[in-house]
Amino acid sequence: MDSIDPRKEPKGHEEQGFSVPSEKADLDAGETIERTTLHKGLHARQITMIAMGGAIGTGLIIGTGQGLATAGPASIVLSYAIVGFVVYLVMGALGEMATWIPMASGFTGYATRFCHPSLGFALGWSYWLKYIVVTPNQLTAAALVLQYWVPREQVNPGVFIAIFMVTIIVCNFLGIEFFGALEFVLSSVKVVVMIGIIILCLVLALGGGPDHDRKGFRYWNKPGAFKPYMAEGDLGKFLAVWASMVTATFAYLGTELVGITVGEAVNPRKTVPRAIRLTFWRILFFYVLSVLLVGLNVPYDSPDLLFANKKKASASASPFVVAISSAGIRTLPSIFNACILIFILSAANSDLYICSRTIYSLAVEGQAPRFLARTNARGVPFFALGVSAIFTLLAFMNVSSASETIFSYLASFVTMFGLLVWISILISHICFVRARRAQGVPDSALAYTAPLGIQGSYFAVAFCIIVALTKNFSAFIPNDEKYGNFDYKSFITGYLGIPIYLSLYFGHKIIRKSRAVHPKSCDLFSGKDRIDQEQAEYEAAHAPSDQPKSLVGRVAGMFF
Repeated sequence: MDSIDPRKEPKGHEEQGFSVPSEKADLDAGETIERTTLHKGLHARQITMIAMGGAIGTGLIIGTGQGLATAGPASIVLSYAIVGFVVYLVMGALGEMATWIPMASGFTGYATRFCHPSLGFALGWSYWLKYIVVTPNQLTAAALVLQYWVPREQVNPGVFIAIFMVTIIVCNFLGIEFFGALEFVLSSVKVVVMIGIIILCLVLALGGGPDHDRKGFRYWNKPGAFKPYMAEGDLGKFLAVWASMVTATFAYLGTELVGITVGEAVNPRKTVPRAIRLTFWRILFFYVLSVLLVGLNVPYDSPDLLFANKKKASASASPFVVAISSAGIRTLPSIFNACILIFILSAANSDLYICSRTIYSLAVEGQAPRFLARTNARGVPFFALGVSAIFTLLAFMNVSSASETIFSYLASFVTMFGLLVWISILISHICFVRARRAQGVPDSALAYTAPLGIQGSYFAVAFCIIVALTKNFSAFIPNDEKYGNFDYKSFITGYLGIPIYLSLYFGHKIIRKSRAVHPKSCDLFSGKDRIDQEQAEYEAAHAPSDQPKSLVGRVAGMFF
């Protein structure tokens, strides 16, 4: 079957409510236009580490303790494994689109080009909104970590917030080569720390600690593998699993930022699939195995664990420290606190990167002021970085303890945007597959295909929608004598992201009168020839470096 010219719209599509891809698609695909082009300076190992820098952080090191205390060890292992599989489907869908045409605008560009301009608009702005709150929240968390050594009474947290803020802004301004190298080092430290924690927890579970207590699966029998949540019996156990499912989903949020790095990846058709595969296996390994081991060492009813969950962003808040302290090791918390600080600063650095590249992508798409797409000699979108950096000043809200509650509400509701991003990526992939089939492009023409194809994306969309709708199901369960059966605070902070997202989508659709992209008129080819040529030139120049590695080299490549 002959492929259809994507620049020619089949007759009658306007009447059916579909739109033709605009001519700005060449810019979206990364055409070299003066002072709006990102530099390609990220290699596969750096892209993978950047993804891990955003995904492995306080959610694992500290947040796991809350999940364990709420639902029990078996619940968190099961939920982390299931959600990890969904993450794999999301990243596979993103990888299929990214390797077909690596676009400078990332997954917002795919939503606009393959599905609907309004979807790209809502996706991009909500994603940026999420990270302009998350980034200052990370800076605040870093300042709180330092209070482990320097109390608030001695040094105001605002001093550390200012230092960290300037640091990450400078790191992002120095260019993608410096940023990639720095993030690789910081995230490598994360990997080493996590491997050390996993080994230590395994040793402690087998009785190798100072107390010589061989715990094994003792705590899975007593107090139990599942802790009933908000109800008794099997219903309580089910609710416990589902509550930890939601927690696990939020812990994995951030892995999709591989799609943001596409425009700055060297030989993206090779580096992006490799980064996606390895990132998934690494994160799944670290998350599932680490939560399993912490559940072996700490019972869900441990008084120390309940005390830790009242703390914020310090070593004393980590269930891993509870496990280590319970075994009789007393000198580790301070060292572990320093590691947590590195975790948070790495996440803050990559979060600011996401902010700047997301609003740059919107400008490339014509969904934000055009000046935000301008880049300097280093390929840094400096206007986009400057606008994003302004919002890091929100971190100073937490200098006053009275405003911490307000800011925590902001941080709570924007987490919904992470799920909406996954849903948008999966919908974009479904539209992409439909367009390929309509235009006769076979799977064999792709450099990388999603693991379970379009069926996997349908399953993942359904799962993400269910999780999004039940994210704060506890708000509807009676638990408050004063306000009765409905927790309005939990409801508002948990679900406000949905009406904001829908308002962005329908507002853009009404004002711009945008229409869905028809599968047969979907632009699958603009810019592809140039990408093909760049790939051929790169592979020709680097052919000697593609020789098979030794067994040791392949094992090392799983983590670095």
